[in-house]
Parts: sequence; structure tokens; C-alpha cells
Amino acid sequence: MQENKPILIVGLGNPGLEYENTRHNVGFMALDTWADASSVWKKEKNALTTRAQIDGRSIIFAKPQTYMNNSGIAVLALMNFYKIPLENLIVVHDDMDITVGSCRKKIGGGSAGHNGIKSIDAHVGREYLRIRIGIGHPREMGLPINPADWVLGKFTPEQLTTIRNTINQLTW
Repeated sequence: MQENKPILIVGLGNPGLEYENTRHNVGFMALDTWADASSVWKKEKNALTTRAQIDGRSIIFAKPQTYMNNSGIAVLALMNFYKIPLENLIVVHDDMDITVGSCRKKIGGGSAGHNGIKSIDAHVGREYLRIRIGIGHPREMGLPINPADWVLGKFTPEQLTTIRNTINQLTW
């Protein structure tokens, strides 16, 4: 991380009430938890953003409003506007290949079919920190559900509690 530059934390999701508490919106859920409850979100560069000072660092939280498949458009615009180096980018997103409530962090790597990550990689490159929050896979539960439908589905109340607990314990 470049100490003299802000950190851009992007939570991936889809805008709109119909997507609230869906598996694909875990990134938005994380930012809503981490940003101060009194934060004012404003629209800029195809995203909703709010700022914070945490441990003396300037943090920009961003929720792209371009829908998941075009997240890279908003991320690139914000990085250019705020002059954020790639090493200061953190992206929080859902991952079907991880058990519900588990979390993994990594820098770089492939998209594993995640269209939001594909878009960001195409626009800014791959060498940024990813915080992957597990949403489980329907096949693990013996459910005959298409993965595209799975990610747009809502969490059960138990899963939602697990996800919220995971987000509350995360550090970046």
C-alpha cells in the first residue's frame, strides 16, 4: 500500500431494492457495515461513495452502480479521479466456491467466473487485494439451481446472520 494515497474499498453488488440481501450483494453489505452509520453516500463516477478516516488513513468506500457485470467502469473512473494506485484497491465480493460465512483474501489470480471481477480485471488489472466472502454453492446443498439464479437469490435468515457475523469480524 502506498501510505500517502487513499485506500479505495469497493463492495460489489447490484443497485436496487430487489437485490438487497441477495448473495451477489455481499460486497455492498460489507461496506454498509464498515462505513460509519452517519455516513452520507453520494453519487460520483458511476458509484455511491463515502469517505472515512481510519487509523489516520483516508478511506473511500464505493458501491458501483453499473451493475455487477460492468463494475470495472466505476472502479477505473474512481481510481483515475482520486489517483489511487492498484495496490491501494480492495474489492469485497461473493464467492460460490467458499462455504457460507467463510472468508479468504488474496491478491491477483483468476476471476473464477465472477463477472464483476472479470470487469475490474479488464479495466484496471489483477494485482489488487480481494476479500472473498463465501456464499456457498447450490450443488453443495443438493439444490438443482442454476448458479446465476443462486447468486441473485436471497439468503435464508440463518445464512444472513452468518454473513453479517463474518462481515463484522473481517479486517482489511
